[in-house]
Amino acid sequence: MELAYYSDYAVRLVNTEQPARGTDALTSLDAVRALLGPESQAARRLVDGDLTRLRSVRGRLRTVFEAASEGDEVRAVDLLNALLMEFPVSPQISGHEYRDEDGRPKWHMHIADHAANAGAVYTATASMGLAVHLTEYGVDRLGICQAPPCRNAYLDTSTNRSRRYCSDRCATRANVAAYRARKRRESERPAEPATLTGRTAEAAQDSSAPADR
Repeated sequence: MELAYYSDYAVRLVNTEQPARGTDALTSLDAVRALLGPESQAARRLVDGDLTRLRSVRGRLRTVFEAASEGDEVRAVDLLNALLMEFPVSPQISGHEYRDEDGRPKWHMHIADHAANAGAVYTATASMGLAVHLTEYGVDRLGICQAPPCRNAYLDTSTNRSRRYCSDRCATRANVAAYRARKRRESERPAEPATLTGRTAEAAQDSSAPADR
């Protein structure tokens, strides 16, 4: 498994909350289990404190995406480095899940699950994955959806670094809103007086001429 794959852990955690809409999906241990996934070994070590830990980390990860989205690369990196120092990872080489066509292991880097609790496991994994993604693809690949009130985090995988929305749904909604706003502005614009041309202009000129006495 590629380490950059783990960057999705950060996106999933951040997007459990939508501050502008006042919604929060991370409010119980069952929600944490759903976030960790049914096959996660960390879920077996889940305790009440993990909910509080992950909610705190969620806000810190959001600030990383927001700083990157605003073009403040240094701040985004500093915030992420702080998480990496607080939640270190234990990388190891793995190959038991995948085999090549000859049946030999396909060796790859894997993040070992040695943290003290489930919250620390998830945070270390998410932070490391996001760090790998950032250094491989650039800080500007971390974004915040520009379709209000969404504000979801996303990873830009477009070829021309042009992504502005977290999903096709938000992109469509934003485009429709922009189209309606443009039409509204056009309808509110004062109509320009019609220009008289040709015979109409000549007739108007004749009618305005003084009568002979």
